[in-house]
Amino acid sequence: MPTVKVRNLKNKEVGEITLSETVFGAELNESLIHSALMNFQANARQGTSATKTRGNVSGSGRKLWKQKGTGRARIASLRSPLWKGGGNVHGPQPRDWSYDMPKKMRRGALRSALSERLREGNLIVIDEFGFDTAKTKDFVATMTSLGAAAKTLVVDSLDNANLVLSARNVQKTKVTNSYGLNIYDLLYHEKLFISKAAIEELNTILDPGTEKSEAVVEEKPKAKRAAKPKVEAAAETEEKPKATRKKKTEATADESSEVTENE
Repeated sequence: MPTVKVRNLKNKEVGEITLSETVFGAELNESLIHSALMNFQANARQGTSATKTRGNVSGSGRKLWKQKGTGRARIASLRSPLWKGGGNVHGPQPRDWSYDMPKKMRRGALRSALSERLREGNLIVIDEFGFDTAKTKDFVATMTSLGAAAKTLVVDSLDNANLVLSARNVQKTKVTNSYGLNIYDLLYHEKLFISKAAIEELNTILDPGTEKSEAVVEEKPKAKRAAKPKVEAAAETEEKPKATRKKKTEATADESSEVTENE
């Protein structure tokens, strides 16, 4: 199991932490990471680009000149795509680019990207992001002492108001929590700073054991009907034909009496 040294905001070692082998020791799977990245970017597309067809552009619908005898090309409408200011043919229209990707594949891509950042040495565990005040100057000085790069990702609780407020004005620096971590941020940012609390949350979120427990759905047992005793069931079946026989005999007797009266 990988072991990482824990540092404080003054860049001093304050201990060690053992990371989960299944989460931070996964193999690099480039195809899975690429698929997750394409899914994330497709879901982020607005899909609002649109062009006007000949039915949307403004213009008269009259025929500009007669069909024959002018020597010019025949034309039916000023809004034809052949004319300047006419409609567009096969242009982009609003559409939804998003598509679903299995949860296991997305989490597998996150495990692979986190493990690769750890092998590169770009994953740094911080004991606690405890800033006394929300000042951008203090945040920049602290991250510089920790060896932050131009693109830095900080993973901690969003309830830490001083951290969020002091980092929101720093370019190419993002603060998120463990539940908002995505594959795009892991690949875009060069350095990754994670607090100890966020490490524990990631171990529970991305652990394959939790995926199996989520897949197990408890089904409610169906209520079974009370079975009748065999003696009562047999008695009912024997009584039914007798009742039908009585009805038939009564009906035939009534018919015979009606025939005799008519005669």
